[in-house]
Amino acid sequence: MKTPEDLERALVATPQGWAVPLDSLAKVERTYGLNQIRHLERKRTITLQITPPKTMPLQQAMETVDQKLIPAVKGMGLLQNLEVRLSGAADKLTVTRNALQGNFLLALLITYLLMAALFENFIYPFIILFTVPLAGAGGFLGLKLENWFIAQQPMDILTMLGFVILIGVVVNNAILIVHQSLNNVREHAMEHLDAVLEATRTRLRPIYMSASTSIFGMLPLAVAPGPGSELYRGLGAVVLGGLALSTVFTVFVIPALLMFFIKMEKVGSKAA
Repeated sequence: MKTPEDLERALVATPQGWAVPLDSLAKVERTYGLNQIRHLERKRTITLQITPPKTMPLQQAMETVDQKLIPAVKGMGLLQNLEVRLSGAADKLTVTRNALQGNFLLALLITYLLMAALFENFIYPFIILFTVPLAGAGGFLGLKLENWFIAQQPMDILTMLGFVILIGVVVNNAILIVHQSLNNVREHAMEHLDAVLEATRTRLRPIYMSASTSIFGMLPLAVAPGPGSELYRGLGAVVLGGLALSTVFTVFVIPALLMFFIKMEKVGSKAA
C-alpha cells in the first residue's frame, strides 16, 4: 500500500467468509501527529526550547527557569510524575562549571606539590596555601561590591575562572615571606622570631608595590563601562577583591602561622 486510498480499498475478511472494503467498516480520517517519539534513558521526552533575551546572561536565565518557572508550574499540578531537566546550552554550562571546580582543586594540588619540591618540605606549602581561602573570601566580596555599585554580575564561567587565577597570584606574597624567613635562619643564623620579623619588614614594600600595580592595572577591567565589558567584569572583580584582601591579611596571618613551624629549622652558622 503506497497511499492512504489503498488502505481504504483494502479488503477485510468477515466471519461469514466475505471480503469487504475497509471503508465500509471504518472511516479513515487525516490528521496531524508526531513524526517521531523521542526517548532519553528509555523514557519518553519532550523538548521545550527557551530563548532568553540577548541582554540576559545564561546563568540568570537558568536560575529564573529553575527557581521561578518550574516551581510555579509544579504548583499548578501540571508536572506530576514528570521529570524536568535543563539541557542544551544550560547543560553545557553546568558541565563546564563542574570542570572548573575540578580544575580549581587540580591547580591547588599542582601548586602545593611544586612548592613542596622547591622548599623541600611538606608543611611550608600548607602555610602558603592558607592565603587561598583569604583570596576566595575577597573574591566573593569583590563580586558583591560589583553587584552593589557597578552592575549585576552573575557567577558565569569567566567569573569562576577568576578564582582559579587567584591561586597562582595570591601565593606569591606568602612565598616571599616564607622564603626570606628560611634564608634568615639557615644562612644568616638569625633566631626564629627575629628571622620572621625581619623577613616581613624587608618584604613588606615589595609585596605592597606589586599588589598595588596589579590592583590599579586591573581596576578598569572591573569598573570601566562599554560594550563587551560585562564579559570580563566579573573576572576583574574577583581577582581585584581576592588580591586586595589577601595582601592585607597575608602580612599578619602568614608570619603568625610560620612561627609555629619554623622552629623546626636548625639555626645555621653565620657566614664569615
